[in-house]
Amino acid sequence: MTTVEDTLAWWRPDASGPEILDVTLGDMLDQQAIAFADRTAVTVDENGGAKSTSWTYAELKKQADIVGRGLMGLGIERGDHVAVMAQNCAEWILLEYALAKTGAVLVTVNPALLQNEVDYLLTQSRAKALVFCPQFRTNDIAAHLAGLMPDLATTEGGRRTGNRTLPDLETLVAVGEPPAFAMSFRDLCDHADTVSPDALAARQAKVASADIAQIQYTSGTTGKPKGAMLTHRSTVNNARLAGDRGGFGPDDVLLSAMPLFHTAGCVCNVMAMLVSGGHLVTMDGFDARRMLELWDAHEPTILNAVPTMMIRMMEHPDWDSFNTHTLRKTYTGGTNIPPSLLRTMKEKTGGDPLVLMGMTECSPVITLTNPGDSFEDQVSTAGTPLPHTEIRIVDPDTGAVRGWGESGELCIRGYNTMAGYFDMPEKTAETIDADGWLHSGDLAELAQSGHLRIVGRLKDMIIRGGENVYPVEIEECLLDHQSVSEAQVVGVPDKQLDEEICAFVVPVPGATVDPQVLQAFCRERMARHKMPKYIVGIDALPMTANGKVQKFALRDQATQAITDGSLTPVRR
Repeated sequence: MTTVEDTLAWWRPDASGPEILDVTLGDMLDQQAIAFADRTAVTVDENGGAKSTSWTYAELKKQADIVGRGLMGLGIERGDHVAVMAQNCAEWILLEYALAKTGAVLVTVNPALLQNEVDYLLTQSRAKALVFCPQFRTNDIAAHLAGLMPDLATTEGGRRTGNRTLPDLETLVAVGEPPAFAMSFRDLCDHADTVSPDALAARQAKVASADIAQIQYTSGTTGKPKGAMLTHRSTVNNARLAGDRGGFGPDDVLLSAMPLFHTAGCVCNVMAMLVSGGHLVTMDGFDARRMLELWDAHEPTILNAVPTMMIRMMEHPDWDSFNTHTLRKTYTGGTNIPPSLLRTMKEKTGGDPLVLMGMTECSPVITLTNPGDSFEDQVSTAGTPLPHTEIRIVDPDTGAVRGWGESGELCIRGYNTMAGYFDMPEKTAETIDADGWLHSGDLAELAQSGHLRIVGRLKDMIIRGGENVYPVEIEECLLDHQSVSEAQVVGVPDKQLDEEICAFVVPVPGATVDPQVLQAFCRERMARHKMPKYIVGIDALPMTANGKVQKFALRDQATQAITDGSLTPVRR
């Protein structure tokens, strides 16, 4: 909210939308199970349609209660951290609700992560239990766990005792066929027999809206992911306000393949449909044809997808074979959504743009398209702040508030900001200042109308196809190779994935840069989405007068080389 007399880019909280509720995710599910008992709540499509699970709201509550009692039977207490490392599946949905009901904290883990990455997250989060899929595509998660914990060879039934590596981790539960060292998800549910429904209700009654509901690991420039602590209050209300802005209601069907281990999946999809009484249709991984089949079968009114997914569906040779004229909203987000893409989606599907600007630390939606805006504003901006959200644009060096339309760092304050980074007080203080402003690291411009445009990033984080990638981790990996003396990684524009990864490498004296060898070296140590698409040998890095690497110069050099065709991708 602002006035004509204001001259500074400072948007005060707008209380025009729904009021902020002190509510927990578990209680919200119970309320909706009464209000929409027989309506379909969720459909989960797995294995290309070989498995499909649907629940009404009443059935969803019943199943979540069973899993919640099972968790209690395994000894999960209020405040315990439970990591979930799996693709989208029916069990994931149940765990999100069940953990909320028991007051435990959901720690989301990308199933594409490799052994050293898993080691860091499980150690840093102090996870007491891990629910995992033994295999994700070509990633052998069970083997990674066995490599991390040699004592698992003598562990049976998923319960660990005695001296061990990862000492906080006591219980392992597998989704799917369990390895010898883990119990099955059915075993977890069987523990519900040892806990009464009244005991779960009593536990749930103690959960407060200010309690931490999730720890979401997010990228940065420090070389290690940080666990953003999000509360019941911040996430549920964020879903309520975003859904209200988008006009979500009980007649809506939202189709999405966004991963549940991201806030785009577990908040913008799961919670958004819960609070609106709508129907979520999700799948275990994006496949253009299968998503079109689900589109045709379920006739969604809302599609939540990153630009890459939209492009691949529209470019699919069978696009015209499916009924895709069902949309009311095309829901998407990112730093650079091409207006032409949103115009094409409108023409082909009827879906009006619903574009968000968000970040994990803000639960996640900050600004969102206003349906009352002109179509041009809908496709060319990231919308306006959600109600109860305060934002301003400041000079990155001085902290002074900039004027309307001037570029500066986007700062956010309100109910939706995280409680901090888990067990990282110094990093928390670097991000949230003494006045409660969360510094996003994004360079933005704010119009007096409240419309936000993202123009760049102070941070070096790369967003590749919706996945956050931080350069320092890749740089450190490259520096471990014997041929590398220095390494710098930058993001470069990419039509399909928004950004791709380019690494500049200075070889040690007498060595040469072999892009294929270096990419293979990275592949053995990091998830596939972190692989550099381009690797460039360079004699020396461009430096400022005070000795800092000029990453902007490297980015410009790489972008120009890609444009003129002199820089070609390394074969992945």
